[in-house]
Amino acid sequence: MLASVLSRWTRTVKSTVPYSRSFSTTYLRAQSKSAIVTGAGRGIGRAIALRLAQDGFDICVNDLSKNEEDVNNVVNEIQLLGRSSVAFCGDVSSMESVQEMIAASVEGLGPLNVMVANAGIAQVGWPMNVKEADMRRMFETNVFGVVNSNIAAGQQFIKQGTKGKILNAASASKAAVRSITQSFAIELGRWGITVNGYAPGIVQSAMWEHIDAELSKINGLPKGENFNAFTNSIALRRTSTPEDAAKLVSYLAGPDSDYVTGQTILVDGGLVFN
Repeated sequence: MLASVLSRWTRTVKSTVPYSRSFSTTYLRAQSKSAIVTGAGRGIGRAIALRLAQDGFDICVNDLSKNEEDVNNVVNEIQLLGRSSVAFCGDVSSMESVQEMIAASVEGLGPLNVMVANAGIAQVGWPMNVKEADMRRMFETNVFGVVNSNIAAGQQFIKQGTKGKILNAASASKAAVRSITQSFAIELGRWGITVNGYAPGIVQSAMWEHIDAELSKINGLPKGENFNAFTNSIALRRTSTPEDAAKLVSYLAGPDSDYVTGQTILVDGGLVFN
């Protein structure tokens, strides 16, 4: 991979929930569960991190160093929900960075239970005009970032001797993720580790605003018209919110999905039908 490792650091935030002094920190950590959410500074990742915190998870919040302020804001929101949180800024396209992220999460929050490989970037434009550097960057994040997260999390679960859950974000630009999800589900199933994907549709987020603006440059439609056209093609006649994806991830991260693995589930309101 050609991406360099960005700077990273960690910050542990203690839970604000009061507890009996007779309970040791070690005991509390043994009773808690933790999740890592990559690309969690805003949008879908932020919604997933907050939903899992509401579900009782302590959260490692990851994003790029340029989004440090967003990461810290999410950590603070999780703290207000009464959960512990570790902030880690780093690039998932680097295996070294992903391994350091997991080590920081385990050190601050205890054994890992769930890995959510949510980080992703979008490239908008006519395929014949795509620059090689842009294509490489997209694959490094959207594909290799998922592979790195799956490998490192799988190794951690096996080391712990625990049944973990790995969840991968998929979309049209992440078609490879569907096959990657199936492959890791097969390889890790013997240890009771499940691997699934979630595929959001058109989500009202900062990323869509970027896509809408770039599409306007290509087809000449006023800003917002592309958004409206896509919305009208959805069966439920509304675009998705980050919380729609977070609800599905909540299910896949919980015990009710213990017998579900190797699946990539659409949560797009009826934009695409299998």
